[in-house]
Amino acid sequence: MNHPFHSSNKDVAQRWSQWQPDAPQHDDDKRPDGQPERRKAGKHRRTVSLKDFDPSAKPFSLGDKLRDKAVTESIAQELDTLQNLFYADKRYKLLVILQGTDTSGKDGTIRGVFGRMSALGVHAVGWSAPTEAERAHDYLWRIHQKVPGAGEITVFNRSHYEDVLVPAVNGWITPEQHHQRFGHINDFERMLTHTGTIVLKFMLHISADEQRERLQERLDDPAKHWKFSMSDIEARKQWSQYQKAYEMLLAATHTPWAPWTIVPANSKTHRNLMIATLVREVLTGLDLRYPPGDPALQKIRIE
Repeated sequence: MNHPFHSSNKDVAQRWSQWQPDAPQHDDDKRPDGQPERRKAGKHRRTVSLKDFDPSAKPFSLGDKLRDKAVTESIAQELDTLQNLFYADKRYKLLVILQGTDTSGKDGTIRGVFGRMSALGVHAVGWSAPTEAERAHDYLWRIHQKVPGAGEITVFNRSHYEDVLVPAVNGWITPEQHHQRFGHINDFERMLTHTGTIVLKFMLHISADEQRERLQERLDDPAKHWKFSMSDIEARKQWSQYQKAYEMLLAATHTPWAPWTIVPANSKTHRNLMIATLVREVLTGLDLRYPPGDPALQKIRIE
């Protein structure tokens, strides 16, 4: 398989790389004897500061909002065709992870980028607090049940990364458990990759001011009240703690097999354009092809 995170378009590749953390984190170092040596929990070489990534930036914009929307719509239609080919090929699976703070645009991304795709091979999964049955198992148990099958594209609205965000910020797990979970997640995603799943991770990055405006919009519009929860207010009070938690997970889980892309998402239009562009790059970079047909079909004539 071609490297799924490499674009043959040099311009796209350059812009893409600027919105990723530094060189991906490898879980294993090599000892002098060539054998892998597991780094101690929490010992990560990279640090990430979200202050280095401007949430108002528009690196993939064509300079005009209407034009950006038109291009996104065109790419969305192209993605529908690519998804049909992806489903017919069945050699790959694609897991798209949309992770971000409240109001960062996960729902809007699913509608704007993946909404035209056939339900035959595309599934969106929204994650909320685990049920009692799910809490009786390890925290990745429920996640594994929803990953894509052969030929499928699954989009996670939130993900297993909630388990290194909410519990860490609220002190429900120890620092040691926090770093252990980073290792668990890296190993889990590596296993998925080794068994044919492409893991494409987007962190939707908005500013505190943008979140305030979006939360207020939900309060001001009765049609959006269903999207508002008092827990959103509590989480907003922990903004700085969540930003730190995101920086830690980006540093620890940006791997060669499942790298992160930070998406500046203050602009909803640009957010959709950037993600649509990169999903298309991944799909077109694969050697997708329809399976060979049965030669006997050429002799069949429908009466």
